[in-house]
This record gives sequence, C-alpha cells and structure tokens, in this order.
Amino acid sequence: MTLYIGVDFHPHQQTVASCDTRDGEIRFLTFKHSDKSMIRSFYGGLGEAAVIGVEATGGLDWFEEMIFENGHKLMVGNPHEIRRRAMSRHKSDRRDAETILDLLMHREFPEVWRRNQESRIALEMLRFRQNLVKQRTSVANQLQALARKRGLPRFGTRTKKGRTLFLAADLSESDSYLRESLYRLFDDLSDQIERVDGRLQGIASEIEEAKRLMTHSGVGFRTALAVTATLGDVSRFNNIRQVSAFVGLDPLNKSTGETKRIGRISKRGSRVCRFLLGQAAARSSDPRLRASYKRISSRRTTAVAKVAAARRLLVNCYIMLRDGIDYAEFTRRGEVGLHENTPASK
Repeated sequence: MTLYIGVDFHPHQQTVASCDTRDGEIRFLTFKHSDKSMIRSFYGGLGEAAVIGVEATGGLDWFEEMIFENGHKLMVGNPHEIRRRAMSRHKSDRRDAETILDLLMHREFPEVWRRNQESRIALEMLRFRQNLVKQRTSVANQLQALARKRGLPRFGTRTKKGRTLFLAADLSESDSYLRESLYRLFDDLSDQIERVDGRLQGIASEIEEAKRLMTHSGVGFRTALAVTATLGDVSRFNNIRQVSAFVGLDPLNKSTGETKRIGRISKRGSRVCRFLLGQAAARSSDPRLRASYKRISSRRTTAVAKVAAARRLLVNCYIMLRDGIDYAEFTRRGEVGLHENTPASK
C-alpha cells in the first residue's frame, strides 16, 4: 500500500490526514457528516486502495460500509493506546488524525477486534428486545399498582383469568381509562416482542454455531445467538479465563502483598449476554451445572452461585464452539474425562 489515511472521527464531522508514500506529503481535510456526497466523492475518487485508520467509537457503521464499497481497508484502533503513543501532549483534531496516520505508516497501529455486521445486528436486536421487556414489566407493575389501589386480589397480569377479573372490576372513569390504556400498551409491547423473537429465531437458525449451542440443556435461540455474536471467532482465545474476562464474568482480583481479596465480577463485556447466560443457567437441567450451583449456594449466597453457574455455562459453550461439538458429545467427553486434558481447561 502506498496511500495511508488517518481519520479523527466525530459524530458530526471528521478530520482526515492522508499521505502518499511516493511523495511523503501530508494533506489535511475536514468533512461535515451532513455533506455525505463530498465524503463519498473523496473516498471514491482516491484512485487506488488505501489503508484507513480510525479510533474505535460509536456511529461507524455507515462509514465502514462506505469504505468497503470503495475497496479500501479500514482498521479500527484502541483509543487509549493511540493516545498513549502520541508524540505530543497537545490535542487537536489535526494532531489526532496525524497520530493515527503515523502509526499506520510505521505498522504500529493498535488494531482492535471488531464484530462482523451480522453479529452487531444480532446484539442490537437482543438489546432492543430486552428494552421492550423492561417496558412491558413496567406497564405490568403499573397495572398491579392500580389493582391494589382498588383493593383487588393478587392476579397475574399476563393470565386470561387475571385480565378478566380486572376488566370486570368497577372503577372510576379515570381509573378505567388508565386500565384500558395500560392494557393496550401491554398488548402492543407483547406483539413487538413476539415479532423480534421471530426475527432472532430466524437469524439463529441460519448460524451453525448457534444451532450447536442450542443442543445444550437450557440454552435457547436467544442465549445461543448472544454467545456466538459476542465471542465471534473463539480461536482467538487461549483459555477459559480470557473468555470469562471478555464477557465480564471474571471476578476482580484486588490482592496486594499477603492480602488476597476477590471482589465482584468485572462486567466489562456484553450485559445482555451475561443476563441471558444467567437465565439459561437457571433453566438448565445439566447435572454438573446444577450440582455446582447447589455446592456454591450452600457455602455462599445464591447470587454468587448464579454468577458461577452462568460462568460455567459460558465455559461449556466455549468448549462446544472451540471443538465444534454438540451437547451430546460434550457430555460424553465429560463422562470419560477427555475435556480435562484440553488446554482451555488448565
């Protein structure tokens, strides 16, 4: 490559530092994102493939698609590492773009792993579904509060019997309006959740790794999709500790000297993946998983046991993905002790 471009990317504008190694001259440009035609004209009119570097940040999807459409190579870097390697403590858009350009040209750009577009879409859909469920739960709680205010007995908001009981109650005009409005909102949210589930199930059915994980007891299409989309290519992990740390299920070690202190989990990775792993671990009938939960909960709290079960389920999923096996083969290996000799379990 002879053409390198460092981009200081912001939500509404970008500053570009480009250099052609044949003449060594650095050129600076600034584009407003409101003028997409000028940006497309610049990257489309370079005349040759270029290496383009940018810091990891949000809102890069449209930019990444445009770069790939024009045949360029996009590298996304660690912002902290890029700033640490800057030659000057002064900071401006031009200096940041020039720093990225310099790291690209000297093959020192701290590139980070990025999920593919399909994985990013899957995680966005899972987060969207989780938000819908939270909203529906809030609506259900408001219905329960309205019923308690009128002295009605406890009932299930989602059950047909509970709805019939509540709708038959004699309420004031304002309370009746609230009741009907909340039920309409509850039904609308339920319909949206079903539609999202349909799309997620369709996505999971087309991914071999997700279908393999769904053979594990307790793992449904949402959990399988969350794990595969979060981990990506599992061959980049060397052991199970790296996998746990990537998802955020690793306990923080705050030891010093002779003091050994293990704290809460780091929570660095995907929140929705951790949540779904916890739900799946609670549903699982895997004997080793349940035995581990009972053993830990007997000497620690149930919250600690739930986190440990989710971490153990993540490890199971990682081994299945790493070795390309289903749950039946994973169980067989566990019974004969084969998985204990693998590098990932040391």
